[in-house]
Amino acid sequence: MLRNRAFRNILFVSLLCIAACIVCALLWPQLAVWWAAFSGAVPLLLFLFYTAARMRELSALSDYLRSVASGSEVLDVRDNEEGEISILKNEIYKMTVMLWEQSRTLQKDKIALSGSISDISHQLKTPLTSMLVMTDLLCDGNLPPEKRAEFTCSIQQQLDRMQWLLSSLLKLSRLDAGTVELHREETVVSELLENALRPLKIPMEQKNIAYRCEGETEMLVSVDRNWMREVFVNLLKNAVEHTPEGGSITVICADSPIFSEIAVQDSGCGISREDLPLVFRRFHRGKNASPDSVGIGLAMAKQIVELHGGSITVKSEEGRGACFTVRLFRRVV
Repeated sequence: MLRNRAFRNILFVSLLCIAACIVCALLWPQLAVWWAAFSGAVPLLLFLFYTAARMRELSALSDYLRSVASGSEVLDVRDNEEGEISILKNEIYKMTVMLWEQSRTLQKDKIALSGSISDISHQLKTPLTSMLVMTDLLCDGNLPPEKRAEFTCSIQQQLDRMQWLLSSLLKLSRLDAGTVELHREETVVSELLENALRPLKIPMEQKNIAYRCEGETEMLVSVDRNWMREVFVNLLKNAVEHTPEGGSITVICADSPIFSEIAVQDSGCGISREDLPLVFRRFHRGKNASPDSVGIGLAMAKQIVELHGGSITVKSEEGRGACFTVRLFRRVV
């Protein structure tokens, strides 16, 4: 209670008044009744004065809370006085700022969600429109067999693309929701890369792309094999798409006491300077992006690596290829 300035003032003035009245009563005993009344009236008046002041503060605080509830910008209600009212003001202000920041974050999330839905709709609209057109053409009984086979194959390719897109979006939604549980295992990097490379061997052979893995390929990393495989599938797929016929892809592995490093380098067209800061942004397609690119592979790779406590960076010069480097930091036990 002594932290409250009003209480200290009332206590001090009341004691001073009582002491003064006792002295006066001893000096003028015939007026003792009046001095006794005076010593009781002063503390009462002080109590009423400070109570009225407190009610005004509480009323102002109520007005502040109503303005916040009505959606007004955060107002500074703090003061530097002592006492429980000032402490309450400061705590309410902190809570108001926190709620306001949460509201702004939710608004940004709504805008981002709206943009993501728009991007997803755009990505699905193109293959759906293409398939509807080809389906109408297939209904023509006079369509030549070779055209029918071509359209059927094209529809299958579009369906495969849509399946991959939806699968990737589901994985991204799990990462965004924070529901992914990592099951770390000691994994040899060469095995991890071989599993990631398996679905890409046919397009690499078609483009006659040379692949080699250098450095400490037998080093062990503690990762979730399935999720980390997604990282290198996306990095290698990106490298294959941007590497011209007869080009090369090199994976360089290095180990240190602090982290394990795996770099995927290609001899492709590279990334322009203006696109470089946006490479890991979801649904971003640079000017050198392949026609089939959706723009979510690298964004997903970044989220997975960061979920493992690692980092991913890119270095590139237009016309001189790109190098994506994954660093997996050793965990402190």
